[in-house]
Amino acid sequence: MDVRLRSGTAATGLVEYVPAERAAARTILIVGAGFSGTAVAISLLRLPHSQPLRVVLVEREAMARGTAYGRQHRSYLLNVPAGRMSGSSADPMEFLAFAQRGRPDATAADFLPRELYGEYLESSLAGASQAAPSHVQLERIRGHVIALEREHRGPGLHLHLENGLTVAADTVVLALGNPAPKPLPGSEHVRDGGYVADPWRAPPEFRAGETVLLVGTGLTMADIALAGDSSAQGGATIHAISRHGLIPTPQREARQIEPRSGAGMLARAASLSVRRLLRAVRALAEDIEVRGGDWREAITLVRNLLPALWQRLPLGERRRFLRHVRGYWEVHRHRLPERTWSALNELWRSGRLQVHAGRIERIEPAGRQVRVRWRARGARNAATLLVDRVINCTGPDYDARHSRERLWRSLLAQGVAVADPLGLGIRTDERGALIDASGRVSGSLYYVGPMLRPRYWETTAVPELRVHAERLAWHLASDAGSRARVRSA
Repeated sequence: MDVRLRSGTAATGLVEYVPAERAAARTILIVGAGFSGTAVAISLLRLPHSQPLRVVLVEREAMARGTAYGRQHRSYLLNVPAGRMSGSSADPMEFLAFAQRGRPDATAADFLPRELYGEYLESSLAGASQAAPSHVQLERIRGHVIALEREHRGPGLHLHLENGLTVAADTVVLALGNPAPKPLPGSEHVRDGGYVADPWRAPPEFRAGETVLLVGTGLTMADIALAGDSSAQGGATIHAISRHGLIPTPQREARQIEPRSGAGMLARAASLSVRRLLRAVRALAEDIEVRGGDWREAITLVRNLLPALWQRLPLGERRRFLRHVRGYWEVHRHRLPERTWSALNELWRSGRLQVHAGRIERIEPAGRQVRVRWRARGARNAATLLVDRVINCTGPDYDARHSRERLWRSLLAQGVAVADPLGLGIRTDERGALIDASGRVSGSLYYVGPMLRPRYWETTAVPELRVHAERLAWHLASDAGSRARVRSA
């Protein structure tokens, strides 16, 4: 790569990375190379391009893996069967075919290791790069993007990295992945490993004889509880707490039962209220079960329709859903592999895992332990729990206003990005283009990933994210994408 001093920056020593043949090649820079960013890059490399194109991936961690699919010393399983985890909608069995090279007995119904999926993404990116024509090239940069600015004279963008490098691009795709969990009240005062802010970035080992509190009872809790119990050889006491005290339901293979009423009934209900929509979903599940099917088929149907249903709900009804229904939807929608669920259930039955419904009021250091003040659901008075460690398993905090990511903070401060009022992510149009504080749609700055939730709600799993990634890649590769870039100048 060609690195030179930027004009007028010799005094500061700031350097700028300028792709070779900048004048001739359009540069699309993708910030983040987890699933979403890698999927956009792969799609761009596989699409036809009449003009020279450079796809630049910037990632501070493992390229094409992100946090979710990084190399782990424990074999965490995917929560989606292999047959539905392809990164390409054109080849639904692509991931399974990759997995079968090393696991010939793998089937579409298997829940395979997350690390294996990371290997698949790495392989797919390398293959797409090698197969691309000579005028379409992939470049990788290891670094942490902290700010973005527009050129004073021209439509280009400059991204500033923490190491002092500045990267120039025509179009930028933000694919920053899942944000960190929201800190627990009082956690800033707990030191010496008594509080784990993000278990995926620093997977904890449990010790025999210790008492651990997992805050959150979803998929992350299940993985951490089982891994921790194994490392402590069954000698740890594990508490888990969430607002409703609900744990995910198990995945099951089910007969495909065509519902007698579906999309139309759900759409009409969503136009009225969350209450009506909930009743319609229950009726749909009951109808399927009466005819020998499984309620999971109803959830699948609703999931496929969710973008349209979510957009029909008025703002007040969305807020009501988040307050009263979200927890129940999550445990039925985000299910566990049956093997994982059975192991978690055995952990609970043996008493090594205790699940509570309530909320944390505050945590604070108590000598070498942590004192947790919490209130059980429906209780008047708070209770106290003394533990050796507290692990935050509440999941990502999608409210961009809470972000500790320097790039998001910079974009929000400039008004280039706008947080959703319900705290679900950021405002975008149907292609993923950012909408700024003045309501203008960007022609050069896009987002793909789970913070598309304000528009679509369901944007956290591979089957949904690959659609958004492919749609964005098609847009960027099209003449329409090029015209939009020119209009934004």
